[in-house]
Amino acid sequence: MKIVSIAVSDKRGTIKKCIETAELIENHGIKDDAHAGDWHRQLSFLASESIEKASSQDFKLNFGDFAENIATTGIDWKNQPIGQVFKLGEKALVEITQIGKECHKKCTIYYRTGDCIMPKEGVFAKILTGGIIKVGDDIACVGK
Repeated sequence: MKIVSIAVSDKRGTIKKCIETAELIENHGIKDDAHAGDWHRQLSFLASESIEKASSQDFKLNFGDFAENIATTGIDWKNQPIGQVFKLGEKALVEITQIGKECHKKCTIYYRTGDCIMPKEGVFAKILTGGIIKVGDDIACVGK
């Protein structure tokens, strides 16, 4: 289980831009990300396998297009239980707080592809312990 992409944005509701390294701030989120704050959706995850599956020959999707903060490989996020804790990189700990979300308005991806996987397959977490993470870091399940 690995981090394959980290992405941030200045504004909510926009495609995120990919970065190589990020600072996770305890009970806040990724430093300088629009979704950071004192709430239960400080960080979002999406499986790279889901992103690849949503891509087509006509429409190539990139990391950050679904406004996910972290894309991973080797984890089926939508089947993880609420309360599950994961270690990212050397020391950051995150707790799953929500699976899927309600979309109040259709996003750019929905209009371009006819669907958006984030409401069904995206997972949200809060930061329990901060730390620096980078693309290629391991992810470990550490229990509830």
